[in-house]
Amino acid sequence: MKTVACLAGDGVGPELMAAATRALDRVAALHSLKLDDVHLPFAGEGVIRSGHPLPPETRAGYRGADAILVASPDEPALDGVKADLELAWRVARVQTEGVSDVVIAGPVGPWANRTAVARAFASAASRRARVLAVGDSPVFRQVVEDERSGWSGLDVEVVSLCEALARFREDPGSVDVVVAEAHLVDAAIDTAAFFAGSQASVAQAWLPADGPGVFFPGTTESADVAGFGVADPKGMLLATSLMLAEGLQRRSASRTLERAVAAAPEARDTRSFTDAVIDLLPWARTDTDHFAEVWA
Repeated sequence: MKTVACLAGDGVGPELMAAATRALDRVAALHSLKLDDVHLPFAGEGVIRSGHPLPPETRAGYRGADAILVASPDEPALDGVKADLELAWRVARVQTEGVSDVVIAGPVGPWANRTAVARAFASAASRRARVLAVGDSPVFRQVVEDERSGWSGLDVEVVSLCEALARFREDPGSVDVVVAEAHLVDAAIDTAAFFAGSQASVAQAWLPADGPGVFFPGTTESADVAGFGVADPKGMLLATSLMLAEGLQRRSASRTLERAVAAAPEARDTRSFTDAVIDLLPWARTDTDHFAEVWA
């Protein structure tokens, strides 16, 4: 049994979290995963209940979870959640038109280079086996070379930021997993999002070397549309897919949800799009060969 701490927040957060948990329940059933989603008071709800955006019961709840799913990335209380965790690395997944999605990883600081590089290589091994390492410092490049020696079958290129940006523009289909130095991660994510055409196609996470990570959409819509059922749930569903892969190490379930999101037709409201994604899950299932999931 895996536990997911759900922090909906304010504005459109509750609607997005409802979409995410509906899809998560269905994909878990499809892949025979036992998940318990625990909804905790967060931000405005926490203030109403106990006078604080991060009540003690909320902090205790997400510290004991296997992953933390957040629907309100702009909520200031999220900084408090991240401060409670010993974060070491971060990862983003960007879904692009006509091209397979791109994963971008990097350390929180230089001290975590090895953790981020190792996680990026593990992700690439379960995908298309291509890694683009972006950085100029000798320390970072040495970590990449050391990690490369422990893997066989991976195509690893070490490039500068300028070379990586040119690759995104000229040959995006060749980019699979990017691992960048800490100060270059944002630039790589922003570039991938630019070529994707929308921040709604971005999911992000901050993770410790061990323990629950925090997963959230790249952006959410204004609170002005809250309650009308028209918030775009795509980024939230992609964040849920990213959580399955990097937080719960269920990569086949993650790919199933991601493929369904990519194939779902545009909809005018939150529920219709989520319904379309759920209907596509059996078609999108990617574990038909019953391969064992391995986390290195």
